[in-house]
Amino acid sequence: MAIENKGIQRELKHEENLFQVLTPKGECQYEGSEFLDKTFVLSMYKQMINCREFDEKALKLQRQGRIGTYASFKGQEACQIGGALALRPTDWLFPTYRDHAAISTHGQPWHRIFLYWMGHMDGSLSPDDRNILPPAVPIATQMLHAVGTAWADKLKGNPHVSLVFFGDGATSEGDFHEALNFAGVYQTPTIFFCQNNGYAISVPFEKQSASKTIKQRSVAYDMRGERVDGNDIFAVYLTVKRAIEQARKGRGPTLIEAVTTRFGSHTTADDAKKYRDQEEIERTWKEMQDPLTRLKAYIQAKGWLSEEEEAQMKAKIRETIDEELSMAEQYPKPSISQMFEHVYENQPWYVKEQEQELAELLGKEKR
Repeated sequence: MAIENKGIQRELKHEENLFQVLTPKGECQYEGSEFLDKTFVLSMYKQMINCREFDEKALKLQRQGRIGTYASFKGQEACQIGGALALRPTDWLFPTYRDHAAISTHGQPWHRIFLYWMGHMDGSLSPDDRNILPPAVPIATQMLHAVGTAWADKLKGNPHVSLVFFGDGATSEGDFHEALNFAGVYQTPTIFFCQNNGYAISVPFEKQSASKTIKQRSVAYDMRGERVDGNDIFAVYLTVKRAIEQARKGRGPTLIEAVTTRFGSHTTADDAKKYRDQEEIERTWKEMQDPLTRLKAYIQAKGWLSEEEEAQMKAKIRETIDEELSMAEQYPKPSISQMFEHVYENQPWYVKEQEQELAELLGKEKR
């Protein structure tokens, strides 16, 4: 259900300011909040709980050795869900290894995402009716793919946009600048969404760049730039929605910087306490940064969801996630020959030869 951006569009006076609709206490800053439809807001909250429950489940599974090294997105739900909700089913989504909340929101089932973290190639397959690219592990490479896809859609006259997620660390890569340059030159319908959680693994943003913001880099490529409170799902949704509307009208790309918090470590192979004050993170998190707490406060003030209804919602979500996990764990184990699949639509002769040679070699080793 669409939300109209009534009374929300206003210019920011300073680069450091953040566009914010929902305060940390869950109060809507704008009058005329009738644009916040009850059904839509409750669906937002349900998906945020869904993704938080998955994330916490995945962390436990990694510690149990049932999935591989895992990248938690806790704290970034408003960015990913708010951004993906603004897409049409036919639009393109280019995620990183941390954006499972976004791809879930855009239609990827949890069992596929579990398969991805189990190291199964089929975990990267997109549903037939969705355009979701496999999570990009190399930093910033997916940004060029997003621009290329958007450019192709523009040339074909397709009314699609490409939404690409990346972190602040990606802005230190050459691919970031190349992608923005091409998008600016060819006015591609690309939405660049930076989740600035403050750290490129262990390197704080102020040690990566002398620029005060990521948004200000949009000026160099002559495209629109937005800076938004990444813990405010209303602000994120409205910002991405507006950028998409501009892109569909042929008005080119937008660079969005969403300032957010990575609550946990970079991955389960990392220890954030080595390079940041985790106690301070937890203290401010409880006060103002948790996007779920913020939205829940708004919903409670409206009287839209009781504690009993929320408990029932969580129980159903956990049941569904367990079912999806069971599907993933019962899925056929991958074979080494799968490295030759999902690369070419029609496999060329030399790849067929390589696959045959590998099969013969493995057959000899078994004997």
